[in-house]
Amino acid sequence: MKRFRAGVLGGSGFAGAELVRRLLAHPHVELVRVCAADHVGEPIASALPHLEGRTELVFENPPPAEAVDGLDVVLMGLPHGASIEVVERVLERDVRVIDMSGAFRLKDQAAYERFYGGPHARPELLGRFVYGLPELNREAIRGARFVSSPGCFATSVELALLPFAQRGLLRGSVQVVGVTGSSGSGVTPSVTTHHPTRSVNLRTYRPLTHQHAPEIVAALAAAGANVDLDFVPVSAPLARGIFATAFFHAPASVPPETLAGAPRAAYANEPFVRVPKSRLPEVVAVTGSNYAEVGVVIGPERGSERLVTVFAALDNLVKGGAGQAIQNMNLMLELPETLTLEDAGGYP
Repeated sequence: MKRFRAGVLGGSGFAGAELVRRLLAHPHVELVRVCAADHVGEPIASALPHLEGRTELVFENPPPAEAVDGLDVVLMGLPHGASIEVVERVLERDVRVIDMSGAFRLKDQAAYERFYGGPHARPELLGRFVYGLPELNREAIRGARFVSSPGCFATSVELALLPFAQRGLLRGSVQVVGVTGSSGSGVTPSVTTHHPTRSVNLRTYRPLTHQHAPEIVAALAAAGANVDLDFVPVSAPLARGIFATAFFHAPASVPPETLAGAPRAAYANEPFVRVPKSRLPEVVAVTGSNYAEVGVVIGPERGSERLVTVFAALDNLVKGGAGQAIQNMNLMLELPETLTLEDAGGYP
């Protein structure tokens, strides 16, 4: 079987570390280039010490047009503007692109402008990208040249709610609280991610205005549910992990067993989404892995409705980031979807 040549752009950060680590172990993909704006010319282990002795590659920082030379697939963990610049350079080239930024997740230009703080630099490119949630768009991803991997919060909330959207059980207003670890803020520390403060604190940020909200609404609409979403993210004293809790009301006429069974039925054949049998989801069960967990609690009947509470947990750097990007890459290259992703992770 052909070995595909892959490059990582933005390889010195947390998500980049996961991409590099897993690509180095891939049986059908050869990692030939790792690019970053820092550590240029230095060995990969200078920024990713756990990869000492695993590769002779060094960090490069070529112009975008040169960064994709000779590649079959490029995985990008870049800021929006840099992602757009690279895509502009590869439109006429035979290279597949998986973008992990938010630059191409939304088709709605007005939503992009509202939630990302300004107009899109190349709005005509938005329609070129497939939204890379395999549990929703697997077949479209298989035939895609350009895939935009979902955000970490978005992945968790979508996986929590898709079983109900796909069965016509989700409607009206949905409230979500999502808790995230500090690695989601990137490798450069800030006042709110600095360990002495973060490790002893809980705080909300961008309540009701977080940029992952519109992609969640769009994904649920694609699954058949038009909802109003109120999303509140919370910064937690974790290094990695997402824990989302979603609330919505279902008609009391829907049997509780139908609601309770929706996630298990939806994910029975999914390789990376599991519904625990004897407990509810928790971050420690998925840390370091590409697995997500989903669980549901059905409330009592109150008038004509009952409350449904859905929980989802995943690792923001793997299923919420680099792992999902590699899952998309495997699909795009017509390889087994689970390659390099089946490890159980581990903690602490």
